[in-house]
Amino acid sequence: MAGAHGKTTSTGMIITALLGMNQDPSFVNGGVISAIGSSSQSGKGDLFVIEADESDGSFLLYDTAIALITNVDPDHLDHYGSIEAFHQVFADFANKSKELVVINSDDFGAKAVAKLITKPMLTFGEATSADVRVSEISEDAQVSFSLSYRQESYSATLSIAGRHNAINAAGAVATLIGLGFGLEESIKEVANFGGTERRFELHGERRGVKVYDDFAHHPTEVSAALNGARAVVGDGKIVTVFQPHLYSRTRLFAKEFAKALEASDEVVLLDIYAAREDPEPGVTGELILNASSNQDKIHYVNNWSDAPAVAARLAGAGDFIVTMGCGDVYKMVPEILEALES
Repeated sequence: MAGAHGKTTSTGMIITALLGMNQDPSFVNGGVISAIGSSSQSGKGDLFVIEADESDGSFLLYDTAIALITNVDPDHLDHYGSIEAFHQVFADFANKSKELVVINSDDFGAKAVAKLITKPMLTFGEATSADVRVSEISEDAQVSFSLSYRQESYSATLSIAGRHNAINAAGAVATLIGLGFGLEESIKEVANFGGTERRFELHGERRGVKVYDDFAHHPTEVSAALNGARAVVGDGKIVTVFQPHLYSRTRLFAKEFAKALEASDEVVLLDIYAAREDPEPGVTGELILNASSNQDKIHYVNNWSDAPAVAARLAGAGDFIVTMGCGDVYKMVPEILEALES
């Protein structure tokens, strides 16, 4: 399972479905599957489900039977150098597949990659041309949708929010179809997926304010996560505590991050989580603030210890606070809950 976004959720959906169909797969996922309490297992079945990491090209090492490509949104350009090279490595990954490539029919990058693929493909998405087509998407605290394949069509409701998760479910179902399972059974089992840790995960509530954590760290992911949160919060406010990840990503996508964060009512903007990178002169979280067209609602806080109180002051009963990023921002959740109490 590869892609710029949605890998962990899609992989978790497939694993949940296979377990529900008594397949006992081995698996390695990028996040803990909530209902299982684990991200890996050595099963007795003949299937091995792996979330593959594209960030450094290591996903080319896998000997793949069926490849799922969730999307190919530009990322990791610090490693690949260009969008064209990024597309090519996904095509190389797909063309190593022995049997089938399952690929998104809506995503611009995935469509570019599909032109480079020589193996049989099964497409999924909202496009009328998709082999497994998702339609009639309805969002609130849960997301409902219909999936059709050939002459069959079934409806489903997930226990998780977000339009993007209807698309993730379509990709998971398409992969299960590629494995030989039927549409109805696949949809039923995928709908049992209850989420993974750090994907819009509720951690607690104080003073009527719910505190969530989300792994989103790319503009597309931030936008999807906040749009999903908006469908759940209703008339309440969303206060996002955002920690940018990587100097290179912040420099390349500052404008896109600023645009994505507009879906939040208030933003507490932290400094950059460096991860594997050395600091770059002039590159801080403030780049996102400066790129915003609505700077009044962005509160740049470069001192970690000050941020929980700032977030707590911005939220009231019925609101959500969402810590967001793939660094260590999740560690702030207990501090925010404590700040809300005091």
